[in-house]
Amino acid sequence: MQKLEVYQSLWAMDFRNPNVPERGHARNFEIMAEAGYDGVCLDPAVSDLAKYEATLPYFEKYGLKSMVNLFPRKSRDMGVLLDFARRANATKINVIGQVTPVSVAGAIPLIYRWMDQAEAKGMELLFETHRDSLLNDLYYTLEVLDAIPELLLTADLSHFVLEREFTLPLSLRDRSFLQRIHDRSDCFQGRVASREQIQVQLDFPQHAPWVSLFKQLWKEGLRSWRARNAPDAICVFLCELGPPPYAITDANRLELSDRWQEALTIRAWVRELWAELEAESAAIENAARV
Repeated sequence: MQKLEVYQSLWAMDFRNPNVPERGHARNFEIMAEAGYDGVCLDPAVSDLAKYEATLPYFEKYGLKSMVNLFPRKSRDMGVLLDFARRANATKINVIGQVTPVSVAGAIPLIYRWMDQAEAKGMELLFETHRDSLLNDLYYTLEVLDAIPELLLTADLSHFVLEREFTLPLSLRDRSFLQRIHDRSDCFQGRVASREQIQVQLDFPQHAPWVSLFKQLWKEGLRSWRARNAPDAICVFLCELGPPPYAITDANRLELSDRWQEALTIRAWVRELWAELEAESAAIENAARV
């Protein structure tokens, strides 16, 4: 039976407030484990591997799985980062490439080089839809998908909603473009964006239309994933509500919402969406037996 697992981002546990001391890795892992997350995501670049190496014992201590968002800043960084992903026993290896060819023609050999490096180590790469990275924008990403049929994605659609400055309701054309992203995605990341802000508060009434949109998009992505994957596959969804400046703050540098509670809210929503999809599948199977 297919299964949903929800991870929390270690980056999202930061306060990034000069007036508030950070908790430290040990306490953060304890909090995430007590909250019932299935795993934790790390965000290493080569320059800060030592910081992330120090977190590895906590995965076993608290019974948490790992995934990694790799940030190769040079093409040659990938080998070192893949070795770290192996030490972390990462269930998903996601690339937010900081090498950014201007043309799709320039991106193709780079992507194949990284995919080949991973394959040689018995690993599979996903490439994230993320601004200021290799897959910076929607149209560029669609061209890359056409050029590399075997490429798989991690879908963080907050970046494309903001990058395209989508208006609501989404046009059929825009929905079809996003469906193409869904149909090549093997992992999903969750925050709610608007056409002008990368991360909005979930319970502000002015943001309700965007919350509704992202629930629809997540459900469409999960439905596509379920249709494409094996009966015993595990789908990973990452709650990734970033600290300031992702999180909006007031003049006193105080955040306008409780990101920890909002992450738990997103987790609850995604679990509800998954349950709805399970019910859909069961209804289809029952109808087929009649």
